[in-house]
Amino acid sequence: MPIPTLDTFQVVADASRRKMLMLLSEDSMTINSLAENFDMSRPAVSKHIKILYTAGFISIQDVGRERYCTLKQDGFSELQKWISYFDGFWTSKLKKLETLLNNELPN
Repeated sequence: MPIPTLDTFQVVADASRRKMLMLLSEDSMTINSLAENFDMSRPAVSKHIKILYTAGFISIQDVGRERYCTLKQDGFSELQKWISYFDGFWTSKLKKLETLLNNELPN
């Protein structure tokens, strides 16, 4: 059954997937070692991993009989662009407020 296309924010909206990303930020992990951190079935873990893989958040490498998951930057790029836009937006608003306040205050 194909996984429906999810946007980046749908991918990270799930708490289990966010936890997987946090765990993988420390080191690459096998799918089995990732699964040990969750109270869900192995197929459910595999589904989450497939979503992270499809969205570009992780890569999967076969090493012998094990499959290792590693973080990739690709999935995070869209998040970073969105956050950067609003960083710029708020910085601009705060600069305008600072200018306004500096012009309103008596010298």
